[in-house]
Amino acid sequence: MEEEEGPEFGKPDFVLLDQVTMEDFMDNLKLRFEKGRIYTYIGEVVVSVNPYRKLPLYGPEMIAKYQGRELYERPPHLYAVADAAHKAMKRRAKDTCIVISGESGAGKTEASKHIMQYIAAITNPSQRAEVERVKDVLLKSTCVLEAFGNAHTNRNHNSSRFGKYMDINFDFKGDPTGGHIHSYLLEKSRVLKQHSGERNFHSFYQLLRGAKDGQLQDLNLQRDPALYTFTQQGAGLSSSDSDEANYQAVIQAMKVIGFSSDEMDCVHRILAAILHLGNIQFVETESGLEVAEERLVDHVARLTATPRDLVMRSLLSRTVASGGRELIEKDHSAPEARYARDACAKAIYERLFGWIVGRINEVMEARGRDPRRDGKDTVIGVLDIYGFEIFPDNSFEQFCINYCNEKLQQLFIQLILKQEQEEYQREGITWQNIEYFNNSAIVELVERPHRGVLAILDEACASVGTVTDRLFLQSLDTHHRHHPHYTSRQLCPTDKTMEFGRDFRIKHYAGDVTSAVEGILGKGLDGEIFEVPSICSGTYSTDLTLRSMWPDGQQDITEVTKRPLTAGTLFKNSMVALVENLAAKEPYYVRCIKPNEEKSPGHLDEERCRHQVAYLGLLENVRVRRAGFASRQPYPRFLLRYKMTCEYTWPNHLLGSDKSAVGALLEQHGLKDDVAFGHNKLFIRSPRTLVTLEQSRARLIPIIVLLLQKAWRGTLARRRCRRLKAIYTIMGCFRRHKVRTHLTELQNRFQAARHPPLYGRDMIWPTPPAVLQPFQDTCQGLFRRWRARQLVKNIPPSDMAQIKAKVAAMGALQGLRQDWGCGRAWSRDYLSSTIDNPTAAAPFAQQLKNLKEKDGFRNVLFSSHVRKVNRFNKSRDRALLLTDKHLYKLEPNKQYRVMRAVPLSQVTGLSVTSGQDQLVVLHAKGQDDLVVCLHRTQPKMDNRIGELVGMLAGHFQGVGQDLEVRVSDCIQLNQRGRRRHVSVESKPDQPTPDFRHSRDGFVLLWPSP
Repeated sequence: MEEEEGPEFGKPDFVLLDQVTMEDFMDNLKLRFEKGRIYTYIGEVVVSVNPYRKLPLYGPEMIAKYQGRELYERPPHLYAVADAAHKAMKRRAKDTCIVISGESGAGKTEASKHIMQYIAAITNPSQRAEVERVKDVLLKSTCVLEAFGNAHTNRNHNSSRFGKYMDINFDFKGDPTGGHIHSYLLEKSRVLKQHSGERNFHSFYQLLRGAKDGQLQDLNLQRDPALYTFTQQGAGLSSSDSDEANYQAVIQAMKVIGFSSDEMDCVHRILAAILHLGNIQFVETESGLEVAEERLVDHVARLTATPRDLVMRSLLSRTVASGGRELIEKDHSAPEARYARDACAKAIYERLFGWIVGRINEVMEARGRDPRRDGKDTVIGVLDIYGFEIFPDNSFEQFCINYCNEKLQQLFIQLILKQEQEEYQREGITWQNIEYFNNSAIVELVERPHRGVLAILDEACASVGTVTDRLFLQSLDTHHRHHPHYTSRQLCPTDKTMEFGRDFRIKHYAGDVTSAVEGILGKGLDGEIFEVPSICSGTYSTDLTLRSMWPDGQQDITEVTKRPLTAGTLFKNSMVALVENLAAKEPYYVRCIKPNEEKSPGHLDEERCRHQVAYLGLLENVRVRRAGFASRQPYPRFLLRYKMTCEYTWPNHLLGSDKSAVGALLEQHGLKDDVAFGHNKLFIRSPRTLVTLEQSRARLIPIIVLLLQKAWRGTLARRRCRRLKAIYTIMGCFRRHKVRTHLTELQNRFQAARHPPLYGRDMIWPTPPAVLQPFQDTCQGLFRRWRARQLVKNIPPSDMAQIKAKVAAMGALQGLRQDWGCGRAWSRDYLSSTIDNPTAAAPFAQQLKNLKEKDGFRNVLFSSHVRKVNRFNKSRDRALLLTDKHLYKLEPNKQYRVMRAVPLSQVTGLSVTSGQDQLVVLHAKGQDDLVVCLHRTQPKMDNRIGELVGMLAGHFQGVGQDLEVRVSDCIQLNQRGRRRHVSVESKPDQPTPDFRHSRDGFVLLWPSP
């Protein structure tokens, strides 16, 4: 804990305070709260202050930090207490409980949620389906119970208006197998009336604001809560968005728990019936008492599946059984009818809440558990109960709540003292009596048979005749006139804070509470007039779910109308059973404190908190823990934490036992006089000793950490070095193996590469290792050069020019034209051939001789007949002659007269298409582009485009000039400064290639096969 809880955060445990005074306690509490430390220990008790804001103290990462840790190893937290309770239950197979107490708004409900989430997170690592089901029900039950049992109050926007105790059953592995919920004293009077600034239970507002329009229409409800008597008080206190979202969350939670659609519909119908019941008003007429709006009775009857006449009769009259089993019906007056209506509404809601709790218990019940086969289950109980309440106007509910807190405080002190005494006896330490405030006199004042307040209330409720609240107060004064914790205005006439005949005061351990007796007899009777069950009894209601809420509906009317136990007696019996249940378990406590009334984050009202510290008995708890010894630890755990502070115990002692080693350590520090040695534990008397040891440890920890880091880093470095050496050795051997294997494979594959005529053409190269990829790339290049050499050296010299031209054509076309005539022999000078030009070969030869004498060229690169188109869109037959000096356009019909001669140095490029046509566009610098189509070939349609491109490209490469060759199906050309385009169109009925004019240039009509 020292690493995360420095001195600047105050003392993490109040037991470590130098002086146990209220001032020191409050100073430490305030310091920790201001630093964001909302949890502080008192031994194993957690004191929690509500921060009224979200803090990064929860979630999976924080759960992992506390799982399996001891309390002192981490800063104080709810998770630490939950883990301690779970470990104690699991290790010692002992039932445990976590008691969460504090006033409304102190954060009890949130604390119980975090505890449940922690237990759910650390259990069931094997993901068993049944355990996951139980965990889901445990977590989702909180959402449902909050909706039906919580309300918006002046102290808390989500105040629990009932007490809840949940037992969680665990198997021998520590996984939850089931659970059971007990509820205590639901504040059902809230259904009828709320204080100013408060709301009814959440469930009403969630239904009105979250249900769909069709559902509300079916329930005869409207969305505005202000339209209903029971909800109009708090109609504007909470945003409808949150109610709507919470409604959906509750519906989803009920589905997860296992409520059927019919059951959820029944719940909504009952809520609607209560709202309609609250709007029923009574008027007195000459014929008797009547209901003002009978349609509301119709709604209640339909929603409760009860005959309308029975509902009307139950509201306007009451039925009782006489001694002779004769039934007598007595009409109500208007006040009695309103009382009956309100009692009916309270009773229905209480039965609904009890049924929901029972339904959840049915689902959570452990299934298929056999103690002989599975072993005995252990239990963790979580008690979330109302805290001590002192209001300006206190009534029966506050009286019961404060009695409950007295019982729990009595149990708390008794169990703490009992645990202390048992531990001292186990360890052989002499027990010294500890003085503390014993509140047994207050508990006896309330629950003593025949003379206690509850007994007198029962007697007053059971008396025949008229017994008023004033007579009940007089009886209290008579019985408790001399009790030190009871007073009234009659007994203390000078105390003007109380009124004559109305108030009495009980001096609780937490403060004096003045209660009014007005209406206390009605509340003691539980307000449930005897014919209320007849509305929903099994005899009349056809709704099975509703009937199951009223099991006494099946009884005879003479049984139903027997007077039930009073509310006070029922509550006292439940408290006695609860205390007996808790006393049989190992307890852990969470004490919740409300820092201010404004719910303001970061603000702590010292006077408000001082009062809560007093009535929670926290200072007394510290004194009890420190009365003998402030701290105690097992010897192994003490050594594990402090052995580095002594040379005789670090790193491991050689003494006879851990007890001897602890003695040597304390003697070296000079602290042996402030401790006592038990059989298994060391008892430390003053916190100063513990602080001294912690400070010494804190000074040494950084040095030890550095030493361990150095040793560990050296170990890691040496281990990494050895691994790297091994890795490099293995890598070297493996690479050599791969290289040898690859070279062997290459050698085997190339055995036949020297043999003609293929010279290894079809050989497949093996995939090389990555390290040999550059080597193989080089080898492939050398092989291609060698193979080319082998093939070329067998080619006759006369064919070399043709080969070079084909290579030049292939490079220039770059694969963009598939068919370019590379598979045939190239003759170049086709006009001198008697095959292509049988009738005019001689005239052409004469013209060629004249041009050679005139221009002095050496070689004819290419010659052929062409179809030419000019800028006037006219097509003519011409001849094309390419020499190493000029490009000539000749007139074949006039002895091949030269029509145009362009120096070859001015030719910048040529363009062809990607198809099988013979279109060529020759581009020249400063002159019109020449557009021609090779034709009149033998054989017909012979493909000579590649030959023209290859001869021209080869010549330009030889003289070191650039020639741009473009392949495009739409060729751009320039004629007289105008940009035009020429494309090719295939036509089946075209006899010979020819040009025609288009909108932006020319189109070559090419005969298609």
